[in-house]
Amino acid sequence: MFEQFSSGYYLGRLYVEPRPGEEAAIARAQHEQVNEQLYAGDGVERTDLPLVMKLENTHFTVYGDESVPADTIAVPEDLVEDTRIRNPPTLREVFLAKAERARQLLSVAAGTPTSEEAMDELVPDDPFGLSEFDGPTGI
Repeated sequence: MFEQFSSGYYLGRLYVEPRPGEEAAIARAQHEQVNEQLYAGDGVERTDLPLVMKLENTHFTVYGDESVPADTIAVPEDLVEDTRIRNPPTLREVFLAKAERARQLLSVAAGTPTSEEAMDELVPDDPFGLSEFDGPTGI
């Protein structure tokens, strides 16, 4: 579904469709698989953490939802309106933030420090395993 793109992102092609509400979602099984491979470290980890994706110029968190078809990302209607998508569902390139980039983006969104030292103080035991695992290739 995703392949190596840059030091901060994987690249995938998903069908983009609008959905009511404020949250973006992909199929729950795919969300858990990507989450486990990308954000989880060794041992038992959570697989319900939000993924961080980018469509065109907008970053957003993505959750799992059983009602979303496979290989599809359902995004809030207003986000679709802000893109060049005119006839959804449309197959589009979507970027998936790697663990460290996602951590940085979520920190900025939360208004918390983003330096490594500050993050270590904020999350001393790194419960998500984000500092040690760079993720898969060819998710």
